[in-house]
Amino acid sequence: MTLTELRYIVAVARERHFGRAAQTCFVSQPTLSIAIKKLEDELSVTLFERGGQEVAVTEIGERVVEQARRVLEEAETLKHLAGEHQNELAGPLKLGVIFTISPYLLPKLIPALRILAPDMPLILEENYTARLAEMLKRGEVDAIIVADPFDEPGTQAWPLYDEAFVVATPKGHPWEKRKHINADELSHESVLLLSAGNCFRDQVLQSCSELAVRQSQAGGLASAVQGSSLNTIRHMVASGMGITVLPATSVSAADEGLLSIIPFALPAPTRRVLLVARKQFFRKQALDALQQAIFRCGLENVSMLESP
Repeated sequence: MTLTELRYIVAVARERHFGRAAQTCFVSQPTLSIAIKKLEDELSVTLFERGGQEVAVTEIGERVVEQARRVLEEAETLKHLAGEHQNELAGPLKLGVIFTISPYLLPKLIPALRILAPDMPLILEENYTARLAEMLKRGEVDAIIVADPFDEPGTQAWPLYDEAFVVATPKGHPWEKRKHINADELSHESVLLLSAGNCFRDQVLQSCSELAVRQSQAGGLASAVQGSSLNTIRHMVASGMGITVLPATSVSAADEGLLSIIPFALPAPTRRVLLVARKQFFRKQALDALQQAIFRCGLENVSMLESP
């Protein structure tokens, strides 16, 4: 059994295809297939069900692949321990960020990180929380930036900042001159939400419980007007389609001509943004530099539990 064979089975489990897995491992498909068959013979188990367009992982295969991921990560840790003079801030860091944070954080984060860690470029992945959690578990990304609550075994989270929610209305809306809005007032308006699967949608509904009840009574949340991104929703609101709720960091000067931004009455709905990594991830200095760079972005209510 070799680390190379373990890398091969992890690649096949990820890609669900021998050809694509071979490409990601930079070997020919026959080379990869022979190595995997050798490992299966050595273990006396079948790891993958061949046939059809997609490869399926067997029940025992899932357990073996999961253990292989742990072994490969521990092997990387050994390399780190062996190189006492290794610079943790040299080399790319694979970072995942959820859709409702990345467009507003990254333009500020990148310049700050270039100052703190100029030799650590970011390989970025933008996706939903559930997908990023799976990628983190599989080692496809090194760290992720998501919103609380987040609770996955084998991970550690550090709070980055808290941000309030605000109400956005079209120009000329009756609320335009209001100083604040109570959350329960949203249940009387046409509120545009992100599509299902986005955690910010869930956070809005949790914060505005009467809105969730009203939409449920109206035939389910799927019947509500939805948008694929905050930017899409912002423009639908500007056109007069309804109102929406936005995270404060997404509001910019460009909105002044299109929208009226009104704060919630206290206590305002908020979300806490987290940096999450696997507990075994050895580049602690890289995580610390990333966290410090975010703290330099000038975001409000920044708080830190502890350095990575």
